[in-house]
Amino acid sequence: MLDGETVLYGSASELRTALDYDFSQEKNYSYKGLSMNEIIHHLAVFVSRLWQIHVFGEGNTRTTAVFFVKYLRTLGFSATNDIFAENAWYFRNALVRANYNNLTKDIHESTEYLELFLENLLCNEHNALHNRALHVSGLYKNYQKPDIQIEKPDIDVRKIYGESLKPFTSKTVLHIQNIYSSIGVNVVFGRSDIQKITKLGASRASELLKDLVNAQIIEAVAGYGKGKYKFCEK
Repeated sequence: MLDGETVLYGSASELRTALDYDFSQEKNYSYKGLSMNEIIHHLAVFVSRLWQIHVFGEGNTRTTAVFFVKYLRTLGFSATNDIFAENAWYFRNALVRANYNNLTKDIHESTEYLELFLENLLCNEHNALHNRALHVSGLYKNYQKPDIQIEKPDIDVRKIYGESLKPFTSKTVLHIQNIYSSIGVNVVFGRSDIQKITKLGASRASELLKDLVNAQIIEAVAGYGKGKYKFCEK
């Protein structure tokens, strides 16, 4: 997320003092008269500062999430941990972006990503929570996953990859053809996209991806998260 940089965490000698301060500030804070947007912004600031203190060497994000769910319930919200479980990486990275500054690169801490998460949690919104959008470079903010429903030109993969297809059975070649026809070149995809197109199980889809990489039909792509690929250009 930070291109090798890191967030500055709380000092070990000041953990109790920092916690006491943040908790006292929150205890004395009044939510009366605030709009939902203002409430969400304040909660995002509160939880991001709490996480940044980093009381636990291991499990700090998980513990923060558990505490936060319980605290939200005391405020009357029917919060559950489902969204945290489904978007654990996004939640953690949103906390990172809420605590990272690099003024030499015009990067400023921002709770905007946490607020999208909280809108989904507290207001039943359906904001897209993509980790790639949190990268400090901003390069992947507008990346779109392939829409496998859109029809694309039916180009014969045997004319493109010829010799590379020889190790595969005719059934697997058909799968490759369907994947290529649905996705095309220069579009990044992952295992879930393969499963949707081929109807293969997770294990078999993973095996197919590995075989396609070994045959130099597809190649791994960096910067979009783990397990992303695109077709090799021939």
